[in-house]
Amino acid sequence: MANLREIKKRITSVTSTKQITRTMEMVSTAKIRRALDRAYASEAYKSALTDVMLTVAQDTEAAGDAPLLRRHEACRRVLVVAIASDRGLAGGFNVSVERTCEKIMRECARDGMECEVIACGRKPSEYLAHRANVVMHFEGISAEPTLAQARMIASYISDRYAACELDRVEVVYHHAKNRVEQDLRREQLLPLDPEMVALSRGPRKNEGEAPSRISSSFRFVPTAERVLGDLVPSYIQTVIHQALIDSAAAEQGARRRAMHSATENATAIIATLTRTYNRVRQGSITTEINEIVGGASALEEE
Repeated sequence: MANLREIKKRITSVTSTKQITRTMEMVSTAKIRRALDRAYASEAYKSALTDVMLTVAQDTEAAGDAPLLRRHEACRRVLVVAIASDRGLAGGFNVSVERTCEKIMRECARDGMECEVIACGRKPSEYLAHRANVVMHFEGISAEPTLAQARMIASYISDRYAACELDRVEVVYHHAKNRVEQDLRREQLLPLDPEMVALSRGPRKNEGEAPSRISSSFRFVPTAERVLGDLVPSYIQTVIHQALIDSAAAEQGARRRAMHSATENATAIIATLTRTYNRVRQGSITTEINEIVGGASALEEE
């Protein structure tokens, strides 16, 4: 009977866990719609700003004078913006970002370059704290990123790149394709690809889409250099903000999928334990019946 009590206790424990995972799945399902709507809405602004910036950047003289568009002769210092989550229970959402950062750090070490990290989210901040040179970190706002956070990151990047204290900037985050799918993205923010500058879409456009060139000529007031000097920092801030919002939506999708899988696993475990419980209970009943029959036969013989 002790064995039966252990199995029943195990069934109760798994059932309680299933209720928790099911509730978390429902919460993530409710949140993901709003997060995706926010990401889609901001994507339109980012695309429009990118078009304007790249149109101005076609002026070779203006682009040549812009510090943030200038490609440095040697790449000695790299900055990685790692965007993940404050919370776990989202499958490999945080781990994949952390491993990609470590991969970039190994590449930098192999090529003799210094690597700095800006960690967005408590999980990457804690993981990379003793593994990388974390120059800035944000915690507690991964689910609801703010424009102030993006502004601080963009300001740091713009100032240091313009002062030639950074030579390359990369962003690592998850993109939410829809409610179910998320893919890990590693994108180069600076320097901008010269080929992509001449296109109608920015360097973050999907490679599978055929870009079109802008052929119209424009007159800029006061000057193309002045306009571009204001547009590029805004572009950097917008790209960072879009990545933060995109990651927040992907986090809810990843957690929903992880909790759905955990709920299904708990259901399967409960079914297995219930069969085991019934089998053991039937065996126990059969043993008791045999003992009763044996005892009755012994009394009859006496």
